[in-house]
Amino acid sequence: MKLITAYIQPEKLNDVKQALYEAGIAKMSITNSLGCGQQGGYHESYRGVDIEVNLLKKIRLEVAVNEDFAKATVDAIVKGAKTGTIGDGKIFVTALEECIRIRTGESGTAAIG
Repeated sequence: MKLITAYIQPEKLNDVKQALYEAGIAKMSITNSLGCGQQGGYHESYRGVDIEVNLLKKIRLEVAVNEDFAKATVDAIVKGAKTGTIGDGKIFVTALEECIRIRTGESGTAAIG
């Protein structure tokens, strides 16, 4: 089992969701997040004062999948999120030790679905 965590641009969320649905992945968690990376940020002027904005809006997407779906999930996220410019995001793939479905008590790969 794998936990795939991706940070993407907010405007690419619908494209990523569509690519995941096309790949047969429909279960995901989405959270608004702030962060900065190589993109750095930008400067803006507010009432004549120069302000550096280095925490940019991002979307955190988490998908727990069985081993068979890990590559397809990563490929779908890349397909939906890639623009070719700096700030497209990052994907982290980590081993998922255990998963338990609360409603039924199932655990392991059966709980992920």
